[in-house]
Amino acid sequence: MSNPDKVDYKVGQDNITPFGLDIHNPVFLISGLSIVAFVLITLAFQQEATGFFNWLRPFLTSTFDWFFLLSGNIFVLFCLMLVVTPLGSVRLGGVDAKPDYSYLGWFAMLFAAGMGIGLMFFGVSEPMSHFGSAMGGVTLEGGVRSDWAPLGAAAGDIEAARNLGMAATIFHWALHPWAIYAVVALALAFFAYNYNLPLTLRSAFYPIFGNAVWGWTGHIIDTLAVFATLFGLATSLGFGTEQALAGLNFLFDTPTGNGARVLLIAAITAAALISVLRGLDGGVKVLSEINIGLAALLMAFIIVVGPTTAIFDSVVSGGLAYVKEIVPLSNPFGREDANFSQGWTAFYWAWWISWSPFVGMFIARVSRGRTVREFVTCVIFVPTLVSIIWMGAFGGTAIEQVIADPTAAVQSAALELKLFEMLKNLPLASITSFLGIVLVIVFFVTSSDSGSLVIDTITAGGKTDAPVSQRVFWCTFEGLVAATLLLVGGAGALTALQAMAVSTGFPFTIVLLVMCVSLFIGLSRERKMMAGTAARQAE
Repeated sequence: MSNPDKVDYKVGQDNITPFGLDIHNPVFLISGLSIVAFVLITLAFQQEATGFFNWLRPFLTSTFDWFFLLSGNIFVLFCLMLVVTPLGSVRLGGVDAKPDYSYLGWFAMLFAAGMGIGLMFFGVSEPMSHFGSAMGGVTLEGGVRSDWAPLGAAAGDIEAARNLGMAATIFHWALHPWAIYAVVALALAFFAYNYNLPLTLRSAFYPIFGNAVWGWTGHIIDTLAVFATLFGLATSLGFGTEQALAGLNFLFDTPTGNGARVLLIAAITAAALISVLRGLDGGVKVLSEINIGLAALLMAFIIVVGPTTAIFDSVVSGGLAYVKEIVPLSNPFGREDANFSQGWTAFYWAWWISWSPFVGMFIARVSRGRTVREFVTCVIFVPTLVSIIWMGAFGGTAIEQVIADPTAAVQSAALELKLFEMLKNLPLASITSFLGIVLVIVFFVTSSDSGSLVIDTITAGGKTDAPVSQRVFWCTFEGLVAATLLLVGGAGALTALQAMAVSTGFPFTIVLLVMCVSLFIGLSRERKMMAGTAARQAE
């Protein structure tokens, strides 16, 4: 342990071992029983649950949009501060630690866990949505804007609307979400590898709460992390299910009703269970690298055979527009584009925050040996660059198709179908559409497997070698929660998923803000210890 502050705590000391399990008491019991109760009650009172979910999401995003946007800005500024200050020289695991994975393997797992399904679902649909609303211009009802365009729109100006649409899309997938992930991942990795604390969320608050993190303060933090992870993951699995079903129907005319949803979730959960049994290196790592290779292949194909010049223009112009518009897009107060800032940005930030325990802990597991500066730079800026290229390739191609033919099917298709309608207009459409379905499904599997790994680690008191049966339990219930929310949502199935992501993301935003303070204290102490050691060696 590199930090001189001794911590009198043994990983798993509060665990109990009923029926051969190894679970943290009371985090596993509270979170496990709560999730089981949620599934049963929601299924028993589906009509009431539907009405509640339809009310919950717009209430939270319209009431607390300023809080989500302001918090997102704080996370970005905090990460940038770590890069440019001496705190960036701290190494995760101590001065002699070496990375466990190559850059290629590390990046592959970052993307597969971080936003794989989302990039497939929104890569075409979101740029198209923002481009269309920007082209439509500003509309007022009773003196209040009723349109969904970002900022001031760009009525009738194709080039300006495309740039604004790309900037708004990149804004939701670049610096801000990855800064959220970086904060959680860095805090978990630092306190686990430098303080030798358990790899759970509570450990990140040790500098503030001290030994109280092993009591109910820590129990509450870890339980909130389980809820946030499970419902944030269920939202992504729901998006993936809808898109995979739409793609299968598009290619093979398969059914898309509730029965098909349940069957698909069951099949993919079964595949995730197989990955669980193979472990981190044999399961998630292998699938992640395969998936990143397939995703890169699909993106390269679109760039080469699609409107290449328009794609590069979308990448460059969209990226520059993002840099130009990031400040007004980040503004949390006095926004006239309320539908955009509340319906899109506030939801996204809550969703990323609800995903942050899952992605953060997974990144922490594979990031020992990196310096803070290297870690933050790679986790924030590399995915930002890839997101710009991805959105430029997929969204730029779709927008170009609509510019060439305003009646193109990709314009009016449902969100989950837009990817396949865009690919339909390119060569080898059947093959690339099938590849898209495979990518969605494998991203689904890696997300479910990674999520069960993370939740099991939290509910096992930080143990990373708990019995596999516990991960099987969580993997199964991730699928059950996603299926339940899709079933009760009816025609607005994704609304129920989004409502639960926002509802868990809201309290966890407060947790992350306090985490920034705790991480700053811990890194400052580590940096002073390193400086003291260097001074003694120089004498």
